[in-house]
Amino acid sequence: MTRSIQAKLLCSVLLCVTLSAASQGVAETPAEKEFTSRQDEARRSFREGVTPFVKAYCAKCHGDKRRRAGLNYLAALKNPGETTSSKHWKQALANVKAHDMPPEDEDKQPSEEERQKFLDWIGTLKFLSPKDPGLFVIRRLNKAEYGNTLNELLGVDPNIAQDLPDEVLGAGYLNTLSPLQSEQYLAIANAALDKALPLDSDQPSEVEKRLFGDPPVAGSDLRAAAERVARSMGRLAYRRPVSPSEQDVLMKIYDLARASALSHRASLRLMLKAVLVSPQFLFITPSGDSKPDGNIIPLDDHQLASRLSYFLWSTMPDSELSALADQGKLRDSEVLRGQVERLLNDPRSRALFDGFGAQWLGLVDLKTKTFDTAKFPQMTQAMRSAMYDEARLFFGSIVRGNRSIVRFVDADYTYLNQTLATLYGLEMSVTGSEMRQVRMVNPNRGGILGMPGILATTSFPNRTSPVNRGVWVLENVLGEHVPPAPPNVPALEKQNPKTIENLTLRQRTELHVQNPVCANCHKFLDPIGFGLENFDAIGRWRDQDDTGGPIDSSGELPGGKRFSSPKELKAIIAARKDGLARNLTERLLAYALGRPITGYDEIVVDDLMKTIAADDYRMQTLVSAIVSSYPFMNRRVR
Repeated sequence: MTRSIQAKLLCSVLLCVTLSAASQGVAETPAEKEFTSRQDEARRSFREGVTPFVKAYCAKCHGDKRRRAGLNYLAALKNPGETTSSKHWKQALANVKAHDMPPEDEDKQPSEEERQKFLDWIGTLKFLSPKDPGLFVIRRLNKAEYGNTLNELLGVDPNIAQDLPDEVLGAGYLNTLSPLQSEQYLAIANAALDKALPLDSDQPSEVEKRLFGDPPVAGSDLRAAAERVARSMGRLAYRRPVSPSEQDVLMKIYDLARASALSHRASLRLMLKAVLVSPQFLFITPSGDSKPDGNIIPLDDHQLASRLSYFLWSTMPDSELSALADQGKLRDSEVLRGQVERLLNDPRSRALFDGFGAQWLGLVDLKTKTFDTAKFPQMTQAMRSAMYDEARLFFGSIVRGNRSIVRFVDADYTYLNQTLATLYGLEMSVTGSEMRQVRMVNPNRGGILGMPGILATTSFPNRTSPVNRGVWVLENVLGEHVPPAPPNVPALEKQNPKTIENLTLRQRTELHVQNPVCANCHKFLDPIGFGLENFDAIGRWRDQDDTGGPIDSSGELPGGKRFSSPKELKAIIAARKDGLARNLTERLLAYALGRPITGYDEIVVDDLMKTIAADDYRMQTLVSAIVSSYPFMNRRVR
């Protein structure tokens, strides 16, 4: 049977998973009654505070008649708790906080008291959303997850999936499958099976024995044996028991293969191929035959096992996690906490950095980022790999060591090899290619703010960027919302050469933002970026910038906090424990759920913050709290 015929055969029988749901009535608990009370208060304060502010200062430019930047706040007033409205309010919060809105040329301006009340009122919007865990996202395995899952199932190299297209960061998890992608998955399945279950071998491979069992003896019921294989193999690959309808689909594959004169062994192999390109394997799905009798229901143990495993390992549940799910024990709080600790302390938890940490820190594109090769010949692939590994090992040390989230900023150690040590000036004391933990004597180093990889990704190809670095600290570290730059702002490179002659980068930047519209944001951004100017574009320490002028790393942050060095800037940022922790909590919860944080999720984040604050913001405490949270443990089915 040719592969093209096999492909048509598979496409003719594979069925997508469908869900059904019914409404559910839930009695209010005391906590829910309190929530209802908070909702009523939020509606009242919104009606009395936000609505007048918007109509007085925003509706002229962002209303039904004019929608500058595509924003209509009058429409958002009608349904303030909806997801689309929530995005509008967050944008409003950032602009009002930065004094970007209303524009300075508007005659009617709110007082500082009105601004602060508006910001406070916006903070109650979360109570306008219903208690809702969100839909269980039926999402396709991403490239890394697919490769890792094939590795667990068949023992093949995860890089077998490297030809799949990269996911678009920030776009969420894809849940569609185009014809071209179907062909790609079929090609990868063929390649994986050729490596794991070669048909030209007379003896079954170890993988084949594990998946198919011992070869049947002469005269035995081959179809009954195939049914047993379909159940066990499907249970493993689908990460849950196979439903009767799913078993029927797999047996149709087997029967059609046998009718086409394929051997029992080849028919089982074709059935496995069908599994590898099925929606149940490629997508994280609920049980195939589940018929929930409510609108919001708890995840069953198998769904919970998969959600946990792909969260922390980016691969399928292992035998221990699967056994606990089969026994119905995984929802027990002590059992679940123990599994979180076990998974985090397993080498496979590296996937948490590759999937989450690298994106959070902005290191995903480090290996392909362009640098001026004449100016920075050090940026070889070996250097880039060492930069990435430094951040990965550092992230892992905080997770597995259950250290405080604050250590991401104020740690006094890092991980180096000789290649990377040259950027730290430690090449004489750190030798060899192996990465190892190194204590930092220089207090300006240690933590993510002084890591060369991060400093490099926030620079331009040929120079540093105080603005990029300031934005990175505010958004990625502290979770602040920075409004986008106004249009038509010229780059520094377009400044008049005579005007900027003999000026340092700091002086040029300060000259660049004399426009009042720019200054509102840059007064927050630039001091942070200037505080890191002692590090050049690839993270080396320096006392003079590219013009030969002295580095001025001093600055003042809102609230009167002054600093004169990266060490002092780090201390100020590390002191903002709540901001650090909340930002990481929101990002990690979104990653765990596979969807953006909206509505009721913000109340969940409030509860998570109370939990981790009581334990010094420890990392494993955060992960355990997320795993046991309401949206992680439950799902909306309609």
